[in-house]
Amino acid sequence: METYSFLRGLADSWALLALFAFFVGAILWAWRPGSRRLHEDAGRVPFRHEERPAAAEGHRDDIPLLRSGAGGDACCGARHPTPESRT
Repeated sequence: METYSFLRGLADSWALLALFAFFVGAILWAWRPGSRRLHEDAGRVPFRHEERPAAAEGHRDDIPLLRSGAGGDACCGARHPTPESRT
């Protein structure tokens, strides 16, 4: 039972102190002087593509979509359903 008492005392004092120090460090890191620009940029993420959705990676928006006979796009090689194939 002595090990339990030692660990309990350690958790009551030093672990609490370490967790509190970590909490204060996280707060200070978030409010550091150089982080204002990063936080403002992160706050604008949902509004970056208000006009139209962002292009998928590897997909070029400036190439017109050419439908192939197999129901795929010639621009990226992916198979996308055509309106005729949905019926």
